[in-house]
Amino acid sequence: MDHIIQQSLQDSLRIKEKFILEHADRIKELAAWIAEVFGRGGKLLIFGNGGSAADAQHIAAEFVNRFIIERPPLPALALTTDTSILTSISNDYDYSEVFAKQIRALGRKGDIALGISTSGNSPNVVKGLEVSREMGIKTVALAGKDGGRIAGVADLAFVVSSDRVPRVQEAHGLFGHILCELVDYILFQSTSVQS
Repeated sequence: MDHIIQQSLQDSLRIKEKFILEHADRIKELAAWIAEVFGRGGKLLIFGNGGSAADAQHIAAEFVNRFIIERPPLPALALTTDTSILTSISNDYDYSEVFAKQIRALGRKGDIALGISTSGNSPNVVKGLEVSREMGIKTVALAGKDGGRIAGVADLAFVVSSDRVPRVQEAHGLFGHILCELVDYILFQSTSVQS
């Protein structure tokens, strides 16, 4: 069993390091986008399925409550939390519409939509990003494998080049934390990075 622990740790560290270093400039670019949007009263809409839904909620919570520093709440919204909305749209229309309809209702031109899919091919995430683009909302894809369909419909795509879902999700979690800290730094010139 020790070899499983060691292999998981080494794989996770290697994949996260490669992903973050490959995308460092674009992560800074996205942080600047989000800070600019928050600064003018816009919002970040985040969505995904399963573990990616949990990641959407996690990122939104870090912005709305606080990440590390004390600062005002920031307008991020996970579109994965309202069971009445999710089930009514799925029941009355189709599950592929659950994010698109919420974006039509809540999104505004100039907001940012962040769609998360470990495969890159979740139909409801693809549709959410497509509707966002139609509305003038900047689109961001956070994916795994080869990026799938969401990478092709996003203004900015972040792809963890791995077929291992747990490793992709671990890299997505680190991405979310770095993004929150960068946005806090841009808006409040405060960082919590310590050696």
